Amino acid sequence: MRGSRMNPGDRRTRSTMTIIIVMGLCCFFYILGAWQKSGTGRGDSIALRVNQETDCTILPNLHFETHHSISGANPLIMTSKVIEPCHIRYSDYTPCQDQNRAMAFPRENMTYRERHCPAENEKLHCLIPAPKGYVTPFPWPKSRDYVPYANAPYKSLTVEKAVQNWIQFEGDVFKFPGGGTMFPNGASAYIDELASVIPLADGTIRTALDTGCGVASFGAYLMDRNILTMSFAPRDSHEAQVQFALERGVPAVIGVLGTIKLPYPSKSFDMAHCSRCLIPWESNGGMYMMEVDRVLRPGGYWILSGPPINWNKYHQTWKKSKQNAEGDQHRIENIAEMLCWDKIYEKEDIAIWQKKANSHLCHQMNGHASKMCKVQDADDVWYKKMESCITPPGEAAQLKKFPERLSAIPPRILDGHAPGITEEDYEEDNKLWKKHVNTYKRVNKLLGSSRYRNIMDMNAGLGSFAAALDSPKSWVMNVVPTVSERNTLGIIYERGLIGTYHDWCEAFSTYPRTYDLIHGYHVFSLYQNKCNVEDILLEMDRILRPEGAVILRDSVDVLNKVRNTVSGMRWKSKLLDHEDGPHVPEKILISVKEYWVASEEENNS
Repeated sequence: MRGSRMNPGDRRTRSTMTIIIVMGLCCFFYILGAWQKSGTGRGDSIALRVNQETDCTILPNLHFETHHSISGANPLIMTSKVIEPCHIRYSDYTPCQDQNRAMAFPRENMTYRERHCPAENEKLHCLIPAPKGYVTPFPWPKSRDYVPYANAPYKSLTVEKAVQNWIQFEGDVFKFPGGGTMFPNGASAYIDELASVIPLADGTIRTALDTGCGVASFGAYLMDRNILTMSFAPRDSHEAQVQFALERGVPAVIGVLGTIKLPYPSKSFDMAHCSRCLIPWESNGGMYMMEVDRVLRPGGYWILSGPPINWNKYHQTWKKSKQNAEGDQHRIENIAEMLCWDKIYEKEDIAIWQKKANSHLCHQMNGHASKMCKVQDADDVWYKKMESCITPPGEAAQLKKFPERLSAIPPRILDGHAPGITEEDYEEDNKLWKKHVNTYKRVNKLLGSSRYRNIMDMNAGLGSFAAALDSPKSWVMNVVPTVSERNTLGIIYERGLIGTYHDWCEAFSTYPRTYDLIHGYHVFSLYQNKCNVEDILLEMDRILRPEGAVILRDSVDVLNKVRNTVSGMRWKSKLLDHEDGPHVPEKILISVKEYWVASEEENNS
């Protein structure tokens, strides 16, 4: 009995010694492991920890580099449902601008070129294949001038626009000399002429809209002046215009001025441009100019080069009588005056108007009350019909010059025109996304490099992801979902960024393989019970380039469902903890789309 009893002090001493021995053994084996991994014999635990925070060890199964020489599909490890490839004939499929479906709609006012999305039972549930020989586009700025032929194998523009220096075919690449119908001496010389009138160099002009953009050489060369251009053109007989633009690394979407309002908020753009865009500006009571007026910022500029400017010289070339050509320009002048735009320049083929910074007095003097739109919200535009009316002029936003305006508090927040968003919210959002982006860069060290040129943010919020990522080597298409509780796209434009409205239950207005990286913050939580998760993921796969990356941030339950689907989509994925630790329910899913192209077996099936 005596031997079975121990002094309480002895028990404490033994317990303490046991803890010390266990801790000592743990430290020894930890140092031994670090020494073995370091290869230096120094057991540098700090270096080991840094290595563990990079893609080399955290994501050993994900490869962010590109491999131009790869051909065919990589071996796959499938788990649940396997989604099969589509036939090669769908390699350039744009669901909501499908040529066959378009022909069923009226041609009047370009209705057939607008968005007409497939019904639920018509949607493709397969993976859009890349064409044989597809390679990763050249890095910027080389991509501005050269595009691999295999990525967009269409030569019609090289014939149709041969004398206008749009595009040339050389060997296995297309070359873009920077020419255009209205700038035969090149886009740079054309922009230099505009810069003699418009302040393009000091940060006053940051966002531009190019209607009927062709292959987007105007937007491509404006990037030299730190100006972001939203270029758009319809999917029409000039095949692959927008596809070429995006292959070059220039922001662009498939779009048209038809009957539906443009998917941009009011007072978005510092400058709008039409270079022989063939839009009948004088028709429909000036409806198209009124839509440009809606999206043009007070004090902004509208540039028109081509018909009907310089009608006296070209009317015969246009196959118009002198009277009709002169009448077209006269009607445009009258509409511009009604909109309170001042004509500040006309020389040869170019005319420039400036929207008054404060047009209240002008509209009152001209008695325009009856011509004002009755709409309550000029930013509510998704599938809304255009009208022949003037958007009521608001107060001119006092914007700072870029780049100061990227981080300055946007006027819509300062003026209380963004319900539920305070200055403190804005500052906190910026801090949060700087932290998130730093985490992404630790995981994928190529983020911010030329590896990722075309980037999309599927649920952009205040645009803070794009602002934190700001780099001359990349641009971000900031998407504000139409189902979002807060319409923040106007704030994004006030920051000097670009973007669009979109409903992710439908396909995006772009060609396949046009984005290098897609980021999505709580996108799948936002669309729960609204549409199928698989449909959204298939659309992401369609617009993502082979070997492109996806970063999704959402709740763990949502991301596990997403990961289960993409395991059958030729994506490799890894689920990571939130940067604040494993107990935070929000997680990060990093994925890489594998390189694969359509095979003969798949084409014949």
